[in-house]
Parts: sequence; C-alpha cells; structure tokens
Amino acid sequence: MNSDGSNQTNISNNPTYNVSPSWSPDGKKIVFVSKRDGNREIYIMNSDGSNQTNISNNPSFDIAPSWSPDGKKIVFTSSRNGNWEIYSIKLN
Repeated sequence: MNSDGSNQTNISNNPTYNVSPSWSPDGKKIVFVSKRDGNREIYIMNSDGSNQTNISNNPSFDIAPSWSPDGKKIVFTSSRNGNWEIYSIKLN
C-alpha cells in the first residue's frame, strides 16, 4: 500500500471474517483471527499472505492474538471451559 492509502492488497484472500492482524517482531509473519472453519480461530501466515495455517484448532472462540517479544509464542484469549482465559502457543 502506498502512503496515501492507494494500491491496497488483500493478503488474507478468504471471503469470511479475517480480523485482528498482528505483525511478528521480525516482520516476517502475521497472526490473525479467521472464521473460515466455522468459528473464530487463530491463524498465522507469511507477510505476503502465503502459508496460512490454523494454529489454535479448537471448537471454542479464539480471539485477540499477540506475539511474544521474542516471536517464539502467540498468546490469545479463548472461551474454552466456559470461561474467557488467556492461552499461549509455542511456535516451532
């Protein structure tokens, strides 16, 4: 995208709910929430939109992803067990 807002590019390329993007500390990945599997789950993709992968894979709502400062974990909120709690996923 240009600084004036022109030339925007859709990098999620999925006709459903894709929100809450967050850049990795090194700028190579983006974590986001998608409803493409029927419920809100946490996905990660390369900064160009390639290699979109579900990393939470749970039937509960998973929202509000954020990177750890070192880029090795994602924290997010989930409604598992009937309560909204904070979870962490260690990335490979």
